[in-house]
Amino acid sequence: MSSPAQPQVPAPLANLKIQYTKIFINNEWHDSVSGKKFPVLNPATEEVICHVEEGDKADVDKAVKAARQAFQIGSPWRTMDASERGRLLNKLAALMERDHLLLTTMESMNAGKVFPHAYMMDLDISIKTLKYCAGWADKIHGQTIPSDGDIFTYTRREPIGVCGQIIPWNGPLVMFTWKIGPALCCGNTVIVKPAEQTPLTALHMASLIKEAGFPPGVVNVVPGYGPTAGAAISSHMDIDKVSFTGSTEVGKLIKEAAGKSNLKRVTLELGGKSPCIVFADADLDSAVEFAHQGVFFHQGQICIAASRLFVEESIYDEFVKRSVERAQKYVLGNPLNSGINQGPQIDKEQHDKILGLIESGKKEGAKLECGGGRWGNKGFFIQPTVFSNVTDEMRIAKEEIFGPVQQIMKFKSIDDVIKRANNTTYGLAAGVFTKDLDKAITMSSALQAGIVWVNCYLAMAIQCPFGGFKMSGNGRELGEHGIYEYTELKTVAIKISQKNS
Repeated sequence: MSSPAQPQVPAPLANLKIQYTKIFINNEWHDSVSGKKFPVLNPATEEVICHVEEGDKADVDKAVKAARQAFQIGSPWRTMDASERGRLLNKLAALMERDHLLLTTMESMNAGKVFPHAYMMDLDISIKTLKYCAGWADKIHGQTIPSDGDIFTYTRREPIGVCGQIIPWNGPLVMFTWKIGPALCCGNTVIVKPAEQTPLTALHMASLIKEAGFPPGVVNVVPGYGPTAGAAISSHMDIDKVSFTGSTEVGKLIKEAAGKSNLKRVTLELGGKSPCIVFADADLDSAVEFAHQGVFFHQGQICIAASRLFVEESIYDEFVKRSVERAQKYVLGNPLNSGINQGPQIDKEQHDKILGLIESGKKEGAKLECGGGRWGNKGFFIQPTVFSNVTDEMRIAKEEIFGPVQQIMKFKSIDDVIKRANNTTYGLAAGVFTKDLDKAITMSSALQAGIVWVNCYLAMAIQCPFGGFKMSGNGRELGEHGIYEYTELKTVAIKISQKNS
C-alpha cells in the first residue's frame, strides 16, 4: 500500500558511506579481540554492504567491565540528576532527527524496509520512544507506606544494574530504542547486541550516544552472532538483566542460560501466531484492509502478524475474493526505489523457510489463491501469497511463517472461534472485527493475548504496554510497565522514636 504521506518523503541518500563498523565499548571503537569480521548484506541485491567486527565472549566481557565501571556507586552516571538523564535522551532524539535521512537509508538498505515506511514510521516511533522515556526519567519514584509500629517505611525504585539487550533484525532501529530508552531513563547501563543481519543503524546510534554526551560505558554495542555473543550475554555472571526480542526457540535458550548462571532478570518478547477474527457484521472493506496490513506489512516479518485469519462462514467467499484482489496490487522491488510496496525477506535462510512452509500448505490441501513462489532472480523476494480452505492442523495455520503469506480459515460460532483462536502455544496479539459492542468485549476478554485490537490492527503506541501471554514471552515493553521492568523495588524501614499519623 502506498503511504498517503509518500509525497513528503525525500529521496534516499545516494552513495551512502558506512562510517561505523567496529565494536563500541566505553565510548570508543574497538576491533574484535579475535580479529574476525562478518559480512553485512543488502537483502534486495544480495551484495555485501560492508564488513563489521565480529564480537564474541571476549568482547562481551570487555563491554560488561565497562558497563559495570559506569554503574559503580559514585560514578558520573550514578550521581547524575534524573532530569539530566532525561535531557541526554532528548538530545539523542534530536540527533536522530538530524540524521533522519541517513538512518532511514541505512535501515532500508540493510533491513529491506520499504523506504517511505522506514522514513515515516520506524524513525518516527524510534524518536518518540526516546522522548517518552526521557519524560519518565525524573518521574520514577516509590511510596511512603503506613506500616505498623514506630517505623517509617518507604520504597525506592532503583536501577537493576548492567543490562544485556539482544535485538532482532525485523525492526533494528525501533528495537534499539525500545531497549535502551527504558533502561537508561531508569539509570541502568547496557550492552546491546544487534542482530548479525542488521547491525548498521545500531552502530550509527552508538556514535550519536557518544555525541549526545552519555558517559563512557553507559551504552556499549557488540555486534556478533547469537550462539557466541548472544550466549555470552545470557550466561554472563556479571550481567543483572537480559532483555531479548526474537524467536520463542531462542527465548527458551536465554531463559535457561539466565537460570543456570546468576538468575538474572529476564524480559522476553517472542513469537506469535496471532488470530484475527472477522464477524459477518464487520465493516468488510475496513476488515479486509486491516487484516491485509496485519500480515503483509514489512513482508510479514512482524511478531504480531495477523497470521491466523478466521472469517465467519457467511462472508467467507467474499472476504477471500477481496483479500486476493488486495494482495495482487503489490509492486515488488528494491525498497529504496520509489513506488515499491514490498521489499525482500531478510536473508536466504528466512526466504527458503517461508517457501518451504508455502509448499507444505499446497501439499496439505490448502487452496493457493495467489502467489506461492519466489519473485525475480536476485534478492530474497517472495510473491504475496494467499491461501483459502486452511484448516487448523495445517503447518501454515500453526507455525510462525514470518513472511508475506495470508491463510484464511472459516468459522461458524463465537464459542467455536474462541476455542480455536486460543488453541496455540502463542499469545502475543489478536484482532476482532465486529460492530457489536457486546461481541467485541466478550472476545477481548476471552482471547489469551497481550494486546487485542478491535476494528483495527497494528495500532501500537509507545504509551501502552506490549508483550505476550504463554510462550510469546515474559514481562512488558513500553508504557509505564515497560519502564518498571528496568527497576528493582526496595523497601526501607527506619525505626523512629514516635510515629504520627
